[in-house]
Amino acid sequence: MALSLASGGADELLLLRFGRWLCSQFNRYNRSVNLDDTIVAIATPPGRGGIGVVRLAGPQASAIILPMLRLKHDLEPGRAIFGELIEPRGAGAPALHEQRIDEVVVTYFAKPHSYTTDDIVEIGAHGSPVVLRHIVELCVAAGARLAEPGEFTMRAFLNGRIDLTQAEAVRDLIDSQTLYQAKIAAQQLEGALSRRLQPVKQKLVELIAVLEAGIDFAEDDVSVLPSPAILERISTVREPLEQLAATFAYGKIVHQGLTLAIVGRPNVGKSSLFNRLVERERAIVTATPGTTRDLVSETVAIGGIPIRLVDTAGIRQALDEAESIGIRKSLEALADADLVLVVLDASQATTTEDDELQRQTESRPTIVVGNKCDLAASGQWPVAGGQSSTSPARVRASALTGEGMAELRAEILRHIGGETGAQTEAGFLTNVRHQGLVQDSLAALDTAISAVAAKVPHEMLLLDLYNALRPLDAVTGATTTDDILNLIFSTFCIGK
Repeated sequence: MALSLASGGADELLLLRFGRWLCSQFNRYNRSVNLDDTIVAIATPPGRGGIGVVRLAGPQASAIILPMLRLKHDLEPGRAIFGELIEPRGAGAPALHEQRIDEVVVTYFAKPHSYTTDDIVEIGAHGSPVVLRHIVELCVAAGARLAEPGEFTMRAFLNGRIDLTQAEAVRDLIDSQTLYQAKIAAQQLEGALSRRLQPVKQKLVELIAVLEAGIDFAEDDVSVLPSPAILERISTVREPLEQLAATFAYGKIVHQGLTLAIVGRPNVGKSSLFNRLVERERAIVTATPGTTRDLVSETVAIGGIPIRLVDTAGIRQALDEAESIGIRKSLEALADADLVLVVLDASQATTTEDDELQRQTESRPTIVVGNKCDLAASGQWPVAGGQSSTSPARVRASALTGEGMAELRAEILRHIGGETGAQTEAGFLTNVRHQGLVQDSLAALDTAISAVAAKVPHEMLLLDLYNALRPLDAVTGATTTDDILNLIFSTFCIGK
């Protein structure tokens, strides 16, 4: 019972200390971004379109916009109202001086049930840049302020509606190039990463609280955790963090995509294979060896992953200066690629050039493709089943008929982790910042383990545990500095 009461006291002490620190941080943010202002911005992309949206957020949103609207009904929260945008008349001017500018649909979101938890009004007008700019100018003249990039989302974060991982997911969702990337960003926006981190942080806080209790309430005979128990508790924190850190290899590819270089000697069908993967005639294909002299690249989605394909010049002894430059670029592309497709002619015996190229790629993630498998002479070409576990995968394919292309795409996905189950795991790391913070936390936990082994006082051990907790708080934004916030939100588009 004494331990339970003491732990409760330590919890309160811990929360008090962190509460004071977090309040000071929030006050700093509040000074750098005035949450009492009413802000305005065009929320749709630049250019002309069928519809354009202007968004206002803040305590004066309704008061600013109503004088320039003639509505069929009064504004109601969560309801779209049809009306007209008019030029506000001056004081004392008759109503006939009101000039209609456009037909609009106005939607009102009352606080706290809005994106930022402020009052928000969105005006949907025709997508003329002139009209949208004029609406913004009228709002600014009435007392609104132009929003900074990402300021709407920053307000949602500062007002506690979303945490920092969710705010970053908004940007990722906007920047998505594939539907799979959008789905992963939507998971993060729902708080998948935060939910995965929460039990880890809770276990770490509980360990800190017990150690704090042993120090602060020693006169009450609160028992001190023995070293094996401390190590066991640290292990229950460290293991899930290690598992989370391991997801970054796949998550980074999901977020950024990868580069795949297609290499081989001339006339083995590299450009034909490239066109098959791109699914259009992107590279020039002729029967003359050495047609490709420069790098040709195209980005495609395979299994929802953006993959930049690079078709290269055939690698052989160069016959002229132009081909020599092309071959040098091919070798550079091979060195820079995340994954290499070595293309061989399955209808012919391998040559010394083929063998040399395979030796150059031994240390790289590689798939060997036996192209032209539709030819009769290709029947003896070995496939993956006859190779050792350390040899590169071998796939039979035909760029001409499309045979083996499904297997090649599946092999590409397997190499980048698409069949490891990581993609079905909720809350994996896709962000370099998050990965660095998780690694910092793991390093602090390793230091704590060494401190336990060295029997250092618990006061010193607690410093290591707090050092492990702070990076986890920084992932979600609980302890994030102004500089990091400004860096994150400055990459947003204006209006979001």
